[in-house]
Amino acid sequence: MNSESDEKGNKGKETGAAPTEPMILFEDDDVLVINKPYGWLTHEDTKTSAPTVVEWFLSRLPSAAGVGEPGYSPQGVELDRSGVVHRLDRETSGVLILAKTQAAYQQLKQQFKDHNVHKEYRALVYGRLNDRWGTINRPIGRSAKDSRRRSAERGAKGQLREAITDFERIGVGEFQDEPFSYVKLMPKTGRTHQLRVHLRAIDRPIVMDGLYAAHKIERSNNLGLERLALHAHVLELALRSGETHRFIAPVPLAFEQAADRIAE
Repeated sequence: MNSESDEKGNKGKETGAAPTEPMILFEDDDVLVINKPYGWLTHEDTKTSAPTVVEWFLSRLPSAAGVGEPGYSPQGVELDRSGVVHRLDRETSGVLILAKTQAAYQQLKQQFKDHNVHKEYRALVYGRLNDRWGTINRPIGRSAKDSRRRSAERGAKGQLREAITDFERIGVGEFQDEPFSYVKLMPKTGRTHQLRVHLRAIDRPIVMDGLYAAHKIERSNNLGLERLALHAHVLELALRSGETHRFIAPVPLAFEQAADRIAE
């Protein structure tokens, strides 16, 4: 069974301000699936006052408080992760599934652990991606230069964890005499910052990635974008009913406009 959002009907114009709240893509007794806005945290991080999906989720469904497992900040502060099965970075928009019950959480979490979840992202990157299809298979550790960053390059420190990303080049071209590529990314593992780290490792960092592409942002036209060009477009998995569902968060209009600028 497929549960697909209406891509044409839900685009809307993207502005610089973050949307007021997530868009609901699907809901039943076990889960709530949303399109997470850019600028929203999945859950609190004790460092910023940005709106969080968890706070919004519990305002709608107080009975889901405590579902899942608690998380902890680097300082050991317990974080409310009610309903959170997986997460998206604050700067990444797109499809996110939340568990309403502990039984649903366990069933979904096992699928993520077993890599039985299909995920597709859309991204715009600096430079020409020469290969039409490919796989980036590089273990990820911590950056030796910046504690906020991960690394899939020589010199990464700490435990190196397997990380695999398949990609497909959708488009490639130039805007104002600068090359860019539009890509579909399909992570097979779920490491922190995996897509951002892998693309940085092959010297094709994501447009407007302030953490992994600051050196590019300063001298680039950045395709006219004002946000990280990464969006979680598709999430496909099985619900407790046993049926496989495919959820789609429409590609932001700003991404489509940027892709049109480089169309050859």
